[in-house]
Amino acid sequence: MKAFLLAAGAGTRLRPLTDRIPKCLIPIGGKALLDIWLDKLERLGVTETRVNTHHLAAQVEDHVARRPAAAMPLSLFHEPELMGSAGTIRANRAWLETEREFLIIYADNLTDADLAPFVACHRERQAEFTLGVFQTDAPRECGIVTTDETGRVTAFEEKPAAPRSNWANAGIYLAGPSLFEVIPDRPGLCDFGYDVLPRLVGRMHACPLEGFFCDIGTAARLEYARRMWRG
Repeated sequence: MKAFLLAAGAGTRLRPLTDRIPKCLIPIGGKALLDIWLDKLERLGVTETRVNTHHLAAQVEDHVARRPAAAMPLSLFHEPELMGSAGTIRANRAWLETEREFLIIYADNLTDADLAPFVACHRERQAEFTLGVFQTDAPRECGIVTTDETGRVTAFEEKPAAPRSNWANAGIYLAGPSLFEVIPDRPGLCDFGYDVLPRLVGRMHACPLEGFFCDIGTAARLEYARRMWRG
């Protein structure tokens, strides 16, 4: 199984820190966020990972080049202009579409959740698309899902004004080649939350993640993550 780590964002809400270091290389507990994810994927048994770059890309390239040789091959995909989360996946269709299933992960999230049950959940349901979810105390800031009793997603809304639940999109997806039929084929930015997940309502399943979860989007969230992280 391959995995794509979405790590190209500029981290504008974390400035001035991200003026000098890309968001994915911010250290948490003495380890770069990117390395936390790569180590997790290796333990999961992922066979190959690709990381997209944009902001301060040379630093990410240098960091990856210094990473100790491991069993899991790692490649980079540079975006001179940001494509958006789904646009990046669409651009890497040839690398992914021969896989029966593949992971897509937002690398600016931090979690100690074991992803093996998430993968098992996807396979047991023989799902077309599975997204990890967590309970949030700020549903207006997240993509919010509602489900039926089987876990099938019956509604999805990005940053709703009137949230219908507190189950939030964790930015961890397991998909197959049919995903490419849903991603809009058009120029410009293409985002999972706004452009793809609403199209998958009724066809995708949600799987709760157990453990610590934090979206490192602001200085306050970063401070919280560093205080709470136990690795």
